[in-house]
Amino acid sequence: MTHQKLLNAGLELADGWPQLLAQAQSLANSFVAGGHGRRRAGVGDTFWQFRPAQQGDNLRDIDWRRTARGDDKFVRQNEWQAAQSIQFWVDGSASMQFFSSAESKHYRAACVSLALAILLTNAGERVGTVDGKLPTKQGRGQVEELAKLFSLQTKDDFGSPEIDYFQSQSLAVFVSDFFGDITLLEKAVTAAANLGVSGVLLMILDPEEISFPFSGRTVFESMAGEIRHESQQAGGLKSKYQTILKNRQAILRALAKSVGWQFHCDTTGSSPADTLIWLHRALEHRR
Repeated sequence: MTHQKLLNAGLELADGWPQLLAQAQSLANSFVAGGHGRRRAGVGDTFWQFRPAQQGDNLRDIDWRRTARGDDKFVRQNEWQAAQSIQFWVDGSASMQFFSSAESKHYRAACVSLALAILLTNAGERVGTVDGKLPTKQGRGQVEELAKLFSLQTKDDFGSPEIDYFQSQSLAVFVSDFFGDITLLEKAVTAAANLGVSGVLLMILDPEEISFPFSGRTVFESMAGEIRHESQQAGGLKSKYQTILKNRQAILRALAKSVGWQFHCDTTGSSPADTLIWLHRALEHRR
């Protein structure tokens, strides 16, 4: 029996960025509703909260008016107001268009990245892209421009981030299946780290790319059609394929660790809210 695996083109995003923006906004709203705030204490002028005084607090930081209401001492905390720049790379290459169910890897990558950008701009941060097409900036209009760029797809089989437009001391978010040339990614991450850029590598895979549920005669073809392999017994490839995938993940994890970044692998079959929570916490850890 012939079983040909047709590598499907995912949801067409180029003309559907308003829909992408709406879904990302809904995802961001659910995150806020869940109580995951991004505010933190700092040197700004905007009041955030009172907290109980702790050992080691300076007496001049005590808010004596609030303290006078009871027996405990309280410290007044203001919000951190130094805007941070966050640069995104969302892989729009052909391999990211693959999907085995309702959502392509590209759509998931674009949606969670845009939802994160919404949260960041709401917190007063500057967002943009690593390729220089959209310099970091604040505001709702910037989010719309990101939605348009995140929707773009390329005809190349695999993608890699450009390295000429990193802002020093910024944060970087790379979202891809990372199936491309690993040396190009290593070069980009190293160049970013040398500029004091901290960041995260988020690997997005389709569930079938992990489980490899193929057997019998199977034709594997890359999304751009440049790579083709026919197997008479696809099931016999499963162990070798999964070993290669695990090795690739180990390389990515080691690369991230070597420069103080974080690595995480997720699938389009998991909750996008969980992915967004990981991204948000990872950036908080980098700050």
